[in-house]
Amino acid sequence: MWLRLLLVPLFWLALAGPSVAQMAAAETECYNEDVETRIRGCTELLNRNGLPPQLRGEAYATRALGYSLKRDYGKAIEDYDRSLELIPNFATALNNRAWAYFRWGKAPQGVTDVEKALELQPDMDAAYDTRAHIKQALGNPQSAINDYQMSMDFGGERMVLMYQCGLKDQGLYKGPRDGQQNEELRAALQACVLDAKCDPLPADEFCRPASS
Repeated sequence: MWLRLLLVPLFWLALAGPSVAQMAAAETECYNEDVETRIRGCTELLNRNGLPPQLRGEAYATRALGYSLKRDYGKAIEDYDRSLELIPNFATALNNRAWAYFRWGKAPQGVTDVEKALELQPDMDAAYDTRAHIKQALGNPQSAINDYQMSMDFGGERMVLMYQCGLKDQGLYKGPRDGQQNEELRAALQACVLDAKCDPLPADEFCRPASS
């Protein structure tokens, strides 16, 4: 779902000499919004010796998100695997790996990850959205609608607005884009979950202003 939660930047590394500036530059690039810059920066960090396991795991997960945004899901999964070897209870990485499996057309393989993510962080709106997408793809519309509702309940106005935009793009929702839950939005979600190919999120995972 959208960016599946951006990761928190790495902590400052206590290095000496020129390495400080080089590491700081790589760290900045690793969290850049531009996908290619992000992948390059994270790769630079990961190629350096002495990176603590926690920070290495975060860098792998951040690079994985870059690969996922490029739809290079095979590389994304490989990096999420490395991240989770280093940080086994990394809820964001678990959710993002589940999302990558879903986007890769391998929804069943994401079930265990998203369930564990929600065990670790029961208020993660993005994980409810991920699980809803997976359940919808697997033909379980009622469970999917329950999870979309949980995503809105925990995500608030931001998640509601995302669904309003996506369902309007699908032609299922005619109401306002105001970030407020309403019966028309719920009816649109109910209609969407009956079609495994219907996605309540906007196509580019960003909510653009109405063109009219």
